[in-house]
Parts: sequence; structure tokens; C-alpha cells
Amino acid sequence: MVDSFLPYGRQTIEDDDIAAVAAALRDDLLTTGPRVEAFEAAFAEAVGAEHAVACANGTAALHLTMLALGVREGDLCVVPSTTFLATANCVRYVDAEVIFADVDPDSGLMRPQDLSRALEQAAPRQVTAVLPVHLRGEVLDLPAIAALAEAAGAVVVEDACHALGSRLLQGNAEVPVGSGRWSSASTFSFHPVKTIATGEGGMITTPDAGLAERLRRLRSHGMVRPPGADPWWYEMAEPGFNYRLPDILCALGHSQLAKLPRFSAARQALAARYLEALKALAPAVRPAASPEGSVATPHLMSVLIDFAAVGRSRREVMEALKDRGIGSQVHYIPVHTQPYYRARYGQQDLPGAQAWYDRTLSLPLYPGMAMADVDRVVAALGEVLGLA
Repeated sequence: MVDSFLPYGRQTIEDDDIAAVAAALRDDLLTTGPRVEAFEAAFAEAVGAEHAVACANGTAALHLTMLALGVREGDLCVVPSTTFLATANCVRYVDAEVIFADVDPDSGLMRPQDLSRALEQAAPRQVTAVLPVHLRGEVLDLPAIAALAEAAGAVVVEDACHALGSRLLQGNAEVPVGSGRWSSASTFSFHPVKTIATGEGGMITTPDAGLAERLRRLRSHGMVRPPGADPWWYEMAEPGFNYRLPDILCALGHSQLAKLPRFSAARQALAARYLEALKALAPAVRPAASPEGSVATPHLMSVLIDFAAVGRSRREVMEALKDRGIGSQVHYIPVHTQPYYRARYGQQDLPGAQAWYDRTLSLPLYPGMAMADVDRVVAALGEVLGLA
């Protein structure tokens, strides 16, 4: 018999979270009520943003941002191939075209040189938007990415769905991801495996008041109620979507947000324990690289495994770990290899993304774990790989 199963990620819901949801359920307004604005205000303060707009999920956050920025048919947007499908799909939702960028094979993150090559690939056409992804919660080189994007005439939209609580070291200061210092907007996800959970949910932060206003309009069918209009009157200047986040989920999100410092500290401590324990499995296993200046709240504990050297396939390793009560996952299959994108853009050679994919495996990491759980995971991995 194995001990209790350790998934690669899971939510941490406590009694006060349940009480917050119960209180919301007893109120008259279950959606479009005061808890939405309260959650938005608290979130903006937490990441140092001027404005925050809650929405249905992280994918909706990306889609709304593309719409609100006016990205449209024929525009070009750069997306790293190592990401979840939604980062690229949001570009296609507005009929724009994706230019896939390669990534660092050891971190999975798009580097400035990867963006430069993608911009060269787009030439002579201008790129409209660049969508850097803070994979695993690690913060990529935003100042350099933003400078390249600005020189190319493109806006920056951060896919920060993994990176709530992460910061970028600048001199003696740490700048929170989502502050808007180097981007027009940042998008977040509150899926259960993320740093805070609302079940499903998302947030967009931006320094631009006009953009925030348009995001709010587009998340609710594009409707507005003009000042002084009759009480039943509404107008729609452009079609939007029903991408609202209800008060019930905002109540949970607001409660969870208060725990962000504790959740961040727990994830960092667990990751540090992994880094120490994994030294025993080197060089066949090593942690994914962390960029200089990244002060991460780790979302994933990704390791790079030389499967050929240990003589076991990734599937064999994952199944053997599962038999020992340990979950794992792969983040991610390169998006440019998906059938839809291969059919649209043809076969592409992005060796960094492929090298990352060939070796990566995500191990359990979430605040509810104990340090002994980390030791158990590493010991099991060593046993499975024949390195114990």
C-alpha cells in the first residue's frame, strides 16, 4: 500500500474560505455585486497595479485583453511555443496570426534572443503584440522583452497565469508581476492548481484606465448604461461576451488572496527542499533553470530528466510514480506541434521548445505538502530511475 496520493498540484481550501463563500450565498447578489469590486481592488493592491478586472477564467482574461487592445484579423502576435494552448488560441480568437517563438531549453522561457528571431521571422510585417509567459512562476527578462517589443511597435501582454506572487529583482527592489511596469496588461488564472483558487476564474491588471474600462464593458456583453438614461436602458456599441466572475467565486478569491504571502512562502520553502534533495539524482535529473533576477512563487516543480541515459521512457516513469502514490504532469507539449497549428503554419523547427519538452516532468508542489512529502517524491523518483 502507498501513502496518500500526492497530485502534481491542488488547491488549499480552509474553513475561512468556506465561510466566505457561505456568506456570499446568503446575500441577495450572487453575481455583479459588491464582492467583485472588492476582490478587484484587493488584487490590484496585492500586485501593485493601477487597475484589476475580474473575469471567468485565465483564457477569458487573454481573450478579453486581445479584444480590448484592438488586435484584429491579419495582425501578428508573438507567442512562445512552450505554454498552454490558451496563450496562442486567444490570438486566433480575434483572427490574428501567431508567430511562435522558441524558448530556453533549460528553463522553458522565451529569452530576448528568441523574441528577436521571431520578430525577424515576421519582417517586413509589423508585430502587434508580444505575449511573454512566466512559465512555472519564473519571471523572464521583462525589461529586455519590453524594449524589443517597443522598438518593433508592439504592445506587451504578460501571460502571468503561473506567476501570482512572483517578482523581478531590479537593483534593490522587487517589482511584482502584474504591476504593469513593462506591459499594457497582465493576465492571471485562479484554476485550482494555481497559487490561489476560485475553482475557475481570472484577472487582468493594467496601468491604463481606458483599457480597464473597455475590459469591463467587453466582459459583460459590451453593454453600457449611459448616465441619466432610463433605469431599464442599456446600449451596446460593440458585442462583448459573458465573461463575468460571480460574487460567490470572488468571495473565495478575496479570502484566498489574503493567504498569498503564506502560500508563496510555502511554495518557496518546498521548492528549496526539492533543490537540495534532487542533488542526489544529478546529473540524470536536475531542476529547471531559474533566470537571473527572478524571485518566483513557484507554480510548478519541473525537473529535466535524461530519459535515454536512465533507460526508461517518460511514460514508464510517470506510471511507476503513480503506482507509488505520486502524481506528475508534463508542461507543455509545444503548441506549434499541435495539429491545428501545423495545418495552419506548417512544420516549424523550434529546438529549444522541443528539447524542453523531451526532458521535462512536473513533480508535486502545493502549499498543503509537508517537507517529508518532498523527500518521499525524490526518493521514489530515484528508485524508479534506478538512481537510489
